[in-house]
Amino acid sequence: MTRHQNGSGVRRRSLSLLVALGTVAGATFAGAATADAATWTTVAAGVAYRQYDLQAAAGKTHVHVLSVDLANTHVRLGLLYPGAVAARSGVSTMANKQKAVAGINGDFFNISEVQHPGVTATGASVGPAIANGKALKSAVPNAQRFGPELPPGTNTRAVVGVGADGKARVDSLSLNGTFTTVGRRLPLGGVNQYALPENSVGAFTSDWGSVSRKRATCGTDTERAAACSTSTYEVTVKKGRVVSTSATPGSGAIAVGTTVLVGREAGAQRLRKFVKGQRVAVRYGLTSASQPAYSFAVGGYPILSGSTPPAGLDASVSAVRTAVGIAAGGKRVFLFALDGATAYRRGLTIAEVAAALKSLGATEGFSLDGGGSSTLVARPAGATKVTVRNHPSDGSERPVSNGIGVFTK
Repeated sequence: MTRHQNGSGVRRRSLSLLVALGTVAGATFAGAATADAATWTTVAAGVAYRQYDLQAAAGKTHVHVLSVDLANTHVRLGLLYPGAVAARSGVSTMANKQKAVAGINGDFFNISEVQHPGVTATGASVGPAIANGKALKSAVPNAQRFGPELPPGTNTRAVVGVGADGKARVDSLSLNGTFTTVGRRLPLGGVNQYALPENSVGAFTSDWGSVSRKRATCGTDTERAAACSTSTYEVTVKKGRVVSTSATPGSGAIAVGTTVLVGREAGAQRLRKFVKGQRVAVRYGLTSASQPAYSFAVGGYPILSGSTPPAGLDASVSAVRTAVGIAAGGKRVFLFALDGATAYRRGLTIAEVAAALKSLGATEGFSLDGGGSSTLVARPAGATKVTVRNHPSDGSERPVSNGIGVFTK
C-alpha cells in the first residue's frame, strides 16, 4: 500500500490551528479513553461530531468520531458504495453523490493482485454487503480475505448493520443461494465475490460491475496467493434461459435481468453440461439467525461484545483504524476513525480501539478497514457537501470499496 506524503508542515500548521481554536481537547488513555472535555458539534439533527487526542501505548493519536442517534426517526445509516461491487471511490465522493451528511470508510477489499500476474484487482469488498435492503454480495472464503489476521472465532461473514427494527447490531450473514435446472437444485458458492470456494459455482449480476470475473477462480480455500484454477467455465443466463457459454470467465457489464454463473473445478464440470436454451432459475439471499432482514450491512470483524473484547484480540500492533461502536440497545452508533497525520500515525492496537469505543459508551464494537483507507467525512455547518475531517495517511483519500453513510430527512 503506497503512501503519498502531503507535507508534514502543512499538517502541523493545520493541527496547531485547530488547537488554537479550541476544537481539539486532550484525553488520556489508561485502559480506556476519557474524552469528557471534548466538544460535540452538530452536523445535523441527531448527528454530532467531535475530535480529541488520545494517549496510547505507541504514543499520542487523534480521534475523530460521529455520534448517530437512530432513535431520531429522521436519521438513518446506509451503505456508501460506487454503484457497483467491483469498483472503488473516495468516501467523500460517495457521500456527496448519495447525499449523506457524514460517513466513514467500510470493509477491507481486494486492493492488489501481485501474486496473480495478468489478473485485475477487482476492488470488491471482503464481506457481505446490503444496500437499501438488497443483498449485493456474499463473503469470500476466510483464507481469501485482504486485511489483518482475523481474531480467533471470527470469520468473513461478520457484519455491522441496521435491522428492519431500526436497531444497529453486529451479526453474521450467510449466503442462501441455489441454481435450479432440469429438476436439480444445486447450491451457489458465492454471489458477486472476487473469490469463490474451490469446486463451487458463483453467480454474478448487474450489481458486480464490468471488471473481469477471472479473479473469482484464483487462490484456494487455504491460500489467497495460490494459482488461478485451470478448470473453469462460465454460463450466461438471460430471462431464465442459457444464452451463451465460455471456457473462461469473462468481463464487461452484466445487463439487468442477466446472471452469469462462474464455475471452478467440480463447479465448472457441472456447468459444462448446460446447453443454450436450457432453463435455469437462480435464487439467493443473505440470512441471519438473529434478524430476518437488514436495511444495510457491511463487513469487517467484531471487537467488542456485551462490553467485553473477544479473547485473543491483538494488543501489540498499532495502526490507523476505523471502527463502529453501538450503544443504547442499538439506537446509538459511534463512527470512529483515527487521524493519519504524521504526528499521530502510530495509532492504536485493536484492543485499544475496543477500549476507546467502550469509553464512549459502546457495548458492541466492530473493526473496519484502516491504514490509508481510514476516512471520516461530515458536512460543515450550512454546507451541502461533506469534507474530510481526518488526515488520511496516504496524504489524500484512498478510493475504497464501500463505507457507512449517515442520512437525514
